Amino acid sequence: MYDPRSMKAQEFIDHQEILESLAYADAHKTDDALIGSILDKARLRKGLSHREASVLLACELEDRNREIDELARQIKKDFYGDRIVMFAPLYLSNYCVNGCLYCPYHAKNKHIARKKLTQDEIRAEVIALQDMGHKRLALEAGEDPLHNPLEYILESIRTIYSIQHKNGAIRRVNVNIAATTVEDYRKLKEAGIGTYILFQETYDQESYEKLHPTGPKSNYAYHTEAHDRAMQGGIDDVGLGVLFGLESYRYEFAGLLMHAEHLEAVFGVGPHTISVPRVCPADDIDPDAFDNGISDDIFAKVVACIRVAVPYTGMIVSTRESQKSRERVLELGISQISGGSRTSVGGYAEEEPPEDNSAQFDVSDRRSLDEVVRWLMELGYVPSFCTACYREGRTGDRFMSLCKSGQIQNCCLPNALMTLKEYLTDYAAPETRAVGDRVIAQQLDGIPNEKVKQIVTERLERIAHGERDFRF
Repeated sequence: MYDPRSMKAQEFIDHQEILESLAYADAHKTDDALIGSILDKARLRKGLSHREASVLLACELEDRNREIDELARQIKKDFYGDRIVMFAPLYLSNYCVNGCLYCPYHAKNKHIARKKLTQDEIRAEVIALQDMGHKRLALEAGEDPLHNPLEYILESIRTIYSIQHKNGAIRRVNVNIAATTVEDYRKLKEAGIGTYILFQETYDQESYEKLHPTGPKSNYAYHTEAHDRAMQGGIDDVGLGVLFGLESYRYEFAGLLMHAEHLEAVFGVGPHTISVPRVCPADDIDPDAFDNGISDDIFAKVVACIRVAVPYTGMIVSTRESQKSRERVLELGISQISGGSRTSVGGYAEEEPPEDNSAQFDVSDRRSLDEVVRWLMELGYVPSFCTACYREGRTGDRFMSLCKSGQIQNCCLPNALMTLKEYLTDYAAPETRAVGDRVIAQQLDGIPNEKVKQIVTERLERIAHGERDFRF
């Protein structure tokens, strides 16, 4: 049944193929010769199959596990350098008709505050986000045809892009909303979205149907095939993810990579991003009710193995994770993180009263964006607010060809430094600005092309004197 080119969910995510891959991994988890050969293949930076990567995830040889981590660090460095892209979620509405057992927005939860932002409230939220320094948002909304129709999402996107406050501007809006039709995805594309993100939650169909007992999301095939419809609708940057803790992490890992293989086989473009959230506390949700939770050590290994298996993809970790956890996985493969996040409907313009809790999950990393930016720089990273590829049309296969060849590096570091300079000039605390100026001076030396370095140096000076939005 397994066929990565099939357009049927149960064939490109084949249950029996996953079970056989996990059995194969178990049989070879101490096979030093095989693991060594898989690592040799991974060093070519062309990726691994779901079965090969499953062997690495199951590996019990400590020396080889250290090699996996070292290779993940090097691949992350080769493809993404020191850059970490910054974003923030913006929750538009938590009205939802689904019955998802792991989410507090489920329809039967009668004591969570239900909210939907008006366009004026969205303007206030966006101005607050711009005043923090954000340039990239991820829109979130529950599935509710009455309260959250596509027209509301489209109107909200137009509102967000229209707001110019001081030097602030949201330059990229990514969208994480429920599975929909090709026609609706075409409308989202025409609205100028960046990446369409949809988490599978779990790839195990039996578990999926138990966890989604009611509502449109209960249709496993329709949900799993959503990224295909998005691609057919012209959205060529899509994001995958599972919610680790719902099902066996090894099963989810294999399914996630099979999904990436399917997108590559059918469309020639794998996932633009892969997210790795873990189940965490929320209103009406107890993580201990799910018996597949993973430790920090396993979480770190999952991140490292995804990075080795899918070297080109961006990897995202949110404020679900603590500062300590995020610091550990940054070096192993994460390339995008959120900062200063609110997971409630509203909360950026004015803090939400405790009695009006509308949050989807508890935030573990509660630091401000400025604190996160300074922390990243002190760790040796370059916080990037860049949105250049999206606005220059470097999406889908055009982005992937540049990324896989390494040529994207010619644009990324210069763009990262220029957007960081914007942040430092407009929003940073004095201490953060001082650290950032040192980072920029050091990173300029990492630009190999002297002409590009000269252009960047000139533009940095112009940014300091008020000009904005330069990009390669």
